[in-house]
Amino acid sequence: MIFKESILMPAETVRRARRSAARAVRTTESDRRNAAAALQRALDRRDNGGAAG
Repeated sequence: MIFKESILMPAETVRRARRSAARAVRTTESDRRNAAAALQRALDRRDNGGAAG
């Protein structure tokens, strides 16, 4: 019985790790888009010659 559980645990751990990695990728993509948008706003403000745009 104990041996059977020890086989199942790593598989569950791998599944959790994969799900966690997928979430991390989505967060990174979202962060990248937010950073790109912030950069674009900063460039627009600079091009318009005013702090408020």
